[in-house]
Amino acid sequence: MSLEIRGKALRVAFRYKGKTVHESIPGGATPENVARWESLDPILQQDIRAGTFDYGHYFPWSKRATENQFGTYLDTWLKIKANEVAASSFKSYTTAAEVHLRPKWGAREVTAIDHIQLQEWIQSDLMPKLHNKTIKGLVSCMGQVFRLYRTRNQDAHDPTEGIYIRQPDAEDPDPFSREEIRQILRTHAEDAGQLNLFEFMVWSGPRISEGIALAWEDVDLGRGEVTFQRALVSRQYKVTKTRRSKRRLKLLRPALEALRRQHALTGQLPPVTVGVVDRDNRTIKHRALTFVFLAPNGEPFRDADQYRNQFWAGHLKTAGVRYRGPNQCRHTFASQLLTSGGVNVEWVAEQMGHTSTAMIWRHYGKWIKDDERDQVERLNALLDV
Repeated sequence: MSLEIRGKALRVAFRYKGKTVHESIPGGATPENVARWESLDPILQQDIRAGTFDYGHYFPWSKRATENQFGTYLDTWLKIKANEVAASSFKSYTTAAEVHLRPKWGAREVTAIDHIQLQEWIQSDLMPKLHNKTIKGLVSCMGQVFRLYRTRNQDAHDPTEGIYIRQPDAEDPDPFSREEIRQILRTHAEDAGQLNLFEFMVWSGPRISEGIALAWEDVDLGRGEVTFQRALVSRQYKVTKTRRSKRRLKLLRPALEALRRQHALTGQLPPVTVGVVDRDNRTIKHRALTFVFLAPNGEPFRDADQYRNQFWAGHLKTAGVRYRGPNQCRHTFASQLLTSGGVNVEWVAEQMGHTSTAMIWRHYGKWIKDDERDQVERLNALLDV
């Protein structure tokens, strides 16, 4: 580093990233300032050689400091994500950025963040208070920011490489048994529509977000068919989770009967116009829809929590059925079909909106022992022995 004194002004020059850069020093060319920066020279040079140089530490007033800060690239990454992902996903990214990443790393120069620092942060700050899944998500977000930085600085290192956060085994589905289904349905509810929604979901297998977004425009009662083509997530209507999730189903009898009962309650109501976010997460198409199922207040559902909090939890308690979330209706549908022993797994995958039968067995295929058929007798009949 060399010092340049021009009248009362003091400027330093040094090599950084293959270029000579100049920085003006506040306070001018006073003897104290000159002595201070002369003493800083060997420390600054050592940090540059070691790859630990933090521009913002030495020159916090410099435009270069903010240009190379992690927070600057974090902002750019968030702007990109805002146009790439659904509002619910973007909300989780924003929370990760503002609660965890920016307070710790925002003012740091990107190249001054190394692998060991990240490991120490994970082990000391995150592991004691966050679940591994959350930590894995934070590391993934940081990795994406570093990769964005590398598009401009191709020789930069990604310090998240080699960081692996182990995950616990996924919890098994916890479906309802046939007896529990009967107990839930025979327990009185002031709002019959909420029970209709339960019976429809447990015998047709939608996600709860798809069930509460179903409209009569999606239903053909005469043919006994429905089309799942939207979901309600974080108070926003959107197209289904994947293109495969948009599916037309021939309904089982209990699900169809639940819809017929529900039609008497909501089938003649006037439609309401809502905006549905398309798969690009930007285009909003307005649709006039008459929703099949309404919240306990008689209005369209705001989100799945409204069903869970205002009906579901209380009704299960009254029915004497162990609590599980409403998405277990989806697990129950798959498990009941598989337990019956007479259904094609590919057909179940089609009904659920999946392409993989392995996914069905892994996530939804829990054998319900209370409903298991006598397999020995069934095999005897099939083999005629």
